Amino acid sequence: MKKNSVLITGASRGIGRVCALAFAGAGYHVFINCRKSIQDLERVKYEITASGGSCDALPGDVGNPDEVRRIFRRISDISGGLDVLVNNAGIAWFGLLTDMTDSEWERLMGTNLSSVFFCCRAAVPWMVSRKSGRIINISSMWGTSGASCEAAYSASKSGVHGLTKALAKELAPSNIQVNAIACGVIDTEMNARLTPEERSALADEVPAGRFGTPEEAARLTLMLAEAPSYLTGQIIGLDGGFL
Repeated sequence: MKKNSVLITGASRGIGRVCALAFAGAGYHVFINCRKSIQDLERVKYEITASGGSCDALPGDVGNPDEVRRIFRRISDISGGLDVLVNNAGIAWFGLLTDMTDSEWERLMGTNLSSVFFCCRAAVPWMVSRKSGRIINISSMWGTSGASCEAAYSASKSGVHGLTKALAKELAPSNIQVNAIACGVIDTEMNARLTPEERSALADEVPAGRFGTPEEAARLTLMLAEAPSYLTGQIIGLDGGFL
């Protein structure tokens, strides 16, 4: 029996890595992607296959439409198409808006927002042909409320929220569900810049009193992949009550 397939972008570490392990454990054939950390990506593939799962590593820049087309040609050759797409690739940028260069803006928007568009555009035709599919966008609570010194990052995640809601309406007649997870402070390398004192102060701002874990984000992602089909167009907060 053919396994359901999932592509997880940004899967070499953090939330993406744990999502890959979770989907593999649930019986999916997992396609994993990242742009730079190829050795880390191969280690994730090894973790999956060593425990009896099936996985293909498809490195490439999902902010580049030509790279996305190449990746999806490979997916088509292997499994025909995707049952689930998890758009997780993302980078952060901290600082004053006036200090951000053109190239930094373009890289952030390409990674955080354009990649979601390019991957959705490539995944949707197969899903529509089968009248079935799930798209899950890993976003941020700052896409809802905005964050000082993270204006560009907040803008990119607001774009993900808008794309999620609009695409959900567009694809609902084809029985394809599109949702996003608006993550709060998750304990990943994205927060490695924080000093111990800053980490403690930030945790104190969260009503839950702690950072979230990648495992919690992965568990929710897998739940959305298997949720009732009437659940679509939602921006689901995973922020410990922050917002």
